[in-house]
Amino acid sequence: MRIAVLSDGIFPYVMGGMQRHTYYLVKYLCRKGIHVTLYHFNSSDFDIHELHLFDENEKRYLKSIVIPFIDNGKLPGHYIKASYQYSERIYQHIQSELSQYNFIYTKGFAGWKLIEQKHKNRIKCAPIGIKFHGYEMFQKQAAWRSELEALLLRKPVKKLTLQADYVFSYGLKISDIISQLGVPEHKIIELTAGIETNWLRETKASVHKKTIFAYLGRYERRKGIEELYYAIQKLSGDKDKFEFHFIGPFDNQPKLNLENVFYHGAIRENQKLQNLLDECDFLVAPSWSEGMPNVILEAMSRACAIISTDTGATAAMCGSDNGFLIEAGNKDELVKTLQNAIHLDKQELLRLKQNSVSKVRKNFLYENIIEQLINRINKINKDEKTF
Repeated sequence: MRIAVLSDGIFPYVMGGMQRHTYYLVKYLCRKGIHVTLYHFNSSDFDIHELHLFDENEKRYLKSIVIPFIDNGKLPGHYIKASYQYSERIYQHIQSELSQYNFIYTKGFAGWKLIEQKHKNRIKCAPIGIKFHGYEMFQKQAAWRSELEALLLRKPVKKLTLQADYVFSYGLKISDIISQLGVPEHKIIELTAGIETNWLRETKASVHKKTIFAYLGRYERRKGIEELYYAIQKLSGDKDKFEFHFIGPFDNQPKLNLENVFYHGAIRENQKLQNLLDECDFLVAPSWSEGMPNVILEAMSRACAIISTDTGATAAMCGSDNGFLIEAGNKDELVKTLQNAIHLDKQELLRLKQNSVSKVRKNFLYENIIEQLINRINKINKDEKTF
């Protein structure tokens, strides 16, 4: 089987949860012996041609096509224009090779031009499945600026979602959004996010004298940073009972100057990140909108309980069995939940932490998820009998 993956970048050449998802997708398809042609770009200092983090056997099945993504605009909508131009450059390269693929998996706007051409019956090619991750532009927004950006994105996202042959979803509220856009149920492919087996913590979960919280991600309004800063400051009376660790690129961003708050910067090395998460009790993910964040699975696999807003498909990962699910944007509920976590019985905390690891092992390992994807693609090709 041959699959083309049209991406908005992969880790570590582009940072972000979506890029990590694409990296794992490609890696495990190659491990299963699927020939993958990957279209991607570089925004890091790494040499993208080295294909870091892929082993030699995986590289045997991987063809890497580097396409520049150029976005120098400042006005609203510049990203949409740059994304379309990126899709045009991909299309110019892929159009002569379309007949060799059994399926085309496109992330975000990367397949815009290709989908457009197929919809207009100008080309014939294998089924195209599109993934916009959490469809965040149709979710609750944190501020007027993000609402404006969401409004600009909704029209092209809806158009591409309806024109693609299939639409990938993490399930739950994301599938609801896709259905409301007009996509029939049989064209929605539900697959959860996943993580590698080597992320699973081998030692038993432990608890600490203080409750140790972590936030993993960028400083971004959509991620609920302002609500989180508010909550931490409100808990000053309990400052001797907890620590808060921020992991991510916070350079030149506002920071809390508190003795129990620590900033670690961006961590790219998995082992270093795992070691840090091993020392934490809770991951806090207070986003206004989300898909199915990799950071939650990473923390769960290292025996962290989870405090997350009920957005996208986060409810599939976080519930009363391994943490607390709260309303997006409700800063007072966040304060109360953090306070409850600080004073939680240690045996109950240990139970939540252990359940996180068990949940990952049962539902979110990439070996199983990729097998489901391959089976679905095989069924699509059998049903359509065209490629």
